[in-house]
Amino acid sequence: MITKDSTIEEVVTKFPQTIKVFQDFGVPAIACGEPIWGKIGENAEKYNVKDVEALLKALNKAAEGPSFFLK
Repeated sequence: MITKDSTIEEVVTKFPQTIKVFQDFGVPAIACGEPIWGKIGENAEKYNVKDVEALLKALNKAAEGPSFFLK
């Protein structure tokens, strides 16, 4: 389960399909082809995400779906 204490790096590495969710919520997940460091909760606050629970719900839903990236 992805939580606010999960790091962006571990989430996008394990579930690359979550990158779009981060983008949709205005939270950068990739910079220069590398995952952003830090916990989801901290970055959500930094980028003024109003509904962190909605972000987490969307991330977990995306993580359950298929990845379109090669592993």
